[in-house]
Amino acid sequence: MTRQAIVIGGGIGGLTAAAALGRQGWQVTVHERNPALPDTGTALGIWPQALRALQVLGLGEEIRKAGRRQEAGAFLRPDGSPIARFDLDRMRRRAGDDVYLVPRPTLLSILHHAAVSAGAQVLLGRPVSHFEGFEADLVVVADGVFSQAREHLFGPAHRARYSGTTAWRGVVEGMSTDSFTEVWGPGLKFGVTPHDHGRTNWYAAATAPPASQHPGHELTTLREMYEGWAHPVSRVLDSVKETHILRHDIYVTPPLPSYVRGSTALIGDAAHAMTPDLGRGACESIIDAVTLAECVSEGTLSAGLGMYDRRRRPTTQRLARMAALAGWVSRVGHGRTVRDGLLRVSMLAGPPS
Repeated sequence: MTRQAIVIGGGIGGLTAAAALGRQGWQVTVHERNPALPDTGTALGIWPQALRALQVLGLGEEIRKAGRRQEAGAFLRPDGSPIARFDLDRMRRRAGDDVYLVPRPTLLSILHHAAVSAGAQVLLGRPVSHFEGFEADLVVVADGVFSQAREHLFGPAHRARYSGTTAWRGVVEGMSTDSFTEVWGPGLKFGVTPHDHGRTNWYAAATAPPASQHPGHELTTLREMYEGWAHPVSRVLDSVKETHILRHDIYVTPPLPSYVRGSTALIGDAAHAMTPDLGRGACESIIDAVTLAECVSEGTLSAGLGMYDRRRRPTTQRLARMAALAGWVSRVGHGRTVRDGLLRVSMLAGPPS
């Protein structure tokens, strides 16, 4: 008898789970509240660990072709002087592959095609109104940082909470770069990464009260905050348009006691929303999904879900702690000598695995 799975959320984690479960013979239905896949968005870094997970789905080469290999990386001070260089050659030798930058819409399109090709039914514009009452062997919760299913299962104590940081991001046309650059100042940071077709991603982060947006005046706010900062910050802020700026407060989730409750499993931000300081959120969603499919397709469902929790919860909760620490270290205005020394040591050690 074919086992049935319901996936709540059709983002990166949900579509990956649908593709992975479908390849394992599950009958999968995905419920996504948005009526269509996004056609705009910044590029996401796909780290070697996530690339290996995608390779399990037969998508490794397609992702490589769709993305841009990250060629170099550096952390700078606002005056342009270096704090540390990212040793990508060492990371490549250690991890066995490169980091590829893939636009979010492209990644979602690839995952959507993979899910449908694996037999999944993807219902866009069809949110889940009631969490209970599914007639399915497995429910996969992939509805993001503000997951209602997580709160239903674990209570309001595990509701997403404001991290204390707000972020801006966008894409600049006609400003191609091959490298990752992040600039650190007191309580502020600003970064750029490659995009496709001669474009560049940019992002900024600052400590701020929640809901302190300034619609229509974000560019002015950014130029005041980052006045006098060297390239690439100054060049981006000279080029960006107000209408192309996205701003959102960053929320995280308290550590869950389990990623499993009964026949329900949580993946991605629904399970472990973390600050973006390690650039691993999308990657961990992908790895969660592929790991879950592998675990529940061996032996009993209960044993498989327990295996998934043991394999993914310690790793992702450790990464969430590291991301929070990295964010704090990048923002502190005092003790910058210690901060910069810690970064140089971490760059020599390589990225987390």
